[in-house]
Amino acid sequence: MPFAARPRSTWQLRTRDLAPGERTLIMGVLNVTPDSFSDGGLYLNPEVAVQHALDMLDEGADLIDIGGESTRPGSTPLTPQQEQDRVLPVLEALLRERPSIVTSIDTYQAATARAALFAGAEIVNDVSGFQWDPAMPQACADLRCGVVLMHSRGRPSDWRTQPRLAQNEVVPLVRSGLAHSLDQALAAGIDRSRIVLDPGFGFGKIGDNNYPLLAHLDEFLTLGQPLLAGVSRKSFLARTLAEIPVSTGIASPHEPSTPHPADIPISARANATLAATTAAILAGASIVRVHEVRSALEAAAIADAILRSL
Repeated sequence: MPFAARPRSTWQLRTRDLAPGERTLIMGVLNVTPDSFSDGGLYLNPEVAVQHALDMLDEGADLIDIGGESTRPGSTPLTPQQEQDRVLPVLEALLRERPSIVTSIDTYQAATARAALFAGAEIVNDVSGFQWDPAMPQACADLRCGVVLMHSRGRPSDWRTQPRLAQNEVVPLVRSGLAHSLDQALAAGIDRSRIVLDPGFGFGKIGDNNYPLLAHLDEFLTLGQPLLAGVSRKSFLARTLAEIPVSTGIASPHEPSTPHPADIPISARANATLAATTAAILAGASIVRVHEVRSALEAAAIADAILRSL
């Protein structure tokens, strides 16, 4: 696959616009949860969460994605009120500190989306692609916000027992799912200019099933929308890293051990995250969702320079 020249576009949000494609936009992750796989509990305190968001903005994030419910495999769903109790104080405090920032609410629940948009969020990032709450398309249409439609294969409760897909099944399945979500959004009256698509790395795609998504990300550009990629710290990266033999100092140097994926800590996934993020940009992603903003910004600058030379 050659590098993919991204089309330039205008992403219309609730009160303003962004321009994906001119350069890569950096979405900083703010998990206001006790149990997210990568940083659960670190930002549950609203004051700590707001400061982390401000730090990401100062490092160069273009927008902040605030989520109150973990979607790790086997996670327990929250009620809309529980979710709002976590995210709204952080969203409101953050907008008091920086009224001009662009915020996204990471939710699949229409009630939370409406509450966050009324509080000042610009974007709804729905990990279900409008599949888990039938009221979500109309909520987004009514409030004329930006929308991220992500593909998810099943729900978190399904992921530990789902069968693995054949590698050649992955891209057609995700493309079909994204096309369905896009059709739902358009049927609800959401304009194309408000919609970004996300193939949903890790969401029901097991291990190396994620690599066809990276290798063929440009195929999703044929749906006519900008693409977002969120590969930061994902477990499929840890699985690949675990295949690299390492010497423990106990085994003979000639007989290195192979770690278990669960033994690859979050802190050891930074280089793999940068590699996958750069690959996603070169394959067509206009927006990347990341935990470490500064390093992603630097990687995106190099990838963008390559794409400008096509």
